[in-house]
Amino acid sequence: MIQSLIFDMDGTLFQTDKILEISLDDTFNHLRLLNEWDAETPIDKYRNIMGVPLPKVWEALLPNHSNEIRMQADAYFLNRLIENIQKGKGALYPNVKEIFSYLKENGCSIYIASNGLKDYLEAIVSYYRLDNWITETFSIEQIETLDKSDLVKKIIKKYDIKQAAVVGDRLSDINAAKNNHLIAVGCNFDFAQEHELAQADIIIDDLIELKTIVPTINNSLFI
Repeated sequence: MIQSLIFDMDGTLFQTDKILEISLDDTFNHLRLLNEWDAETPIDKYRNIMGVPLPKVWEALLPNHSNEIRMQADAYFLNRLIENIQKGKGALYPNVKEIFSYLKENGCSIYIASNGLKDYLEAIVSYYRLDNWITETFSIEQIETLDKSDLVKKIIKKYDIKQAAVVGDRLSDINAAKNNHLIAVGCNFDFAQEHELAQADIIIDDLIELKTIVPTINNSLFI
């Protein structure tokens, strides 16, 4: 059985979709009050770029706005996300706690590597008590390059990880695995895109599948 699993958070463990639209709507309503927005909330555009760091999100959603306005929107959005998490409006994907318990009981260390911000990630981990299983949660804020491959490399170096898999739904997760010579497990969930998943070593439709997949991963795949 492999030593460690490194999970993405949004769209992999946490059903971001449940709080994304209401939080984004709140943010763009705020921008409308500031006379900084007069169109529909670009929810579909955000869905298409899910998985990239938030600074890049706001560059895409507010391409004609100043960095100051983008930063204001970012801060407002983060607060709305956290508030909605704490109100219980979000949800984990099915079987998260079951698979975490299984992995922990079988000596597998669990880490989070996310493009989400630290306070946001801490809100999810705290609300759902995921720290009962997770060794450590890493945010893209900890990496100057804002590159998930570098974030995963940081985890590998800190914990001297030799064999591991990265579990996530987007290309940034798959690339983070490949660039660090790890197994890429693609999650065919809400935000996944077929052409991105095609680059994963393994594709799952439910996290519970890891129960049968993890023990059988061939060590030769790590060479």
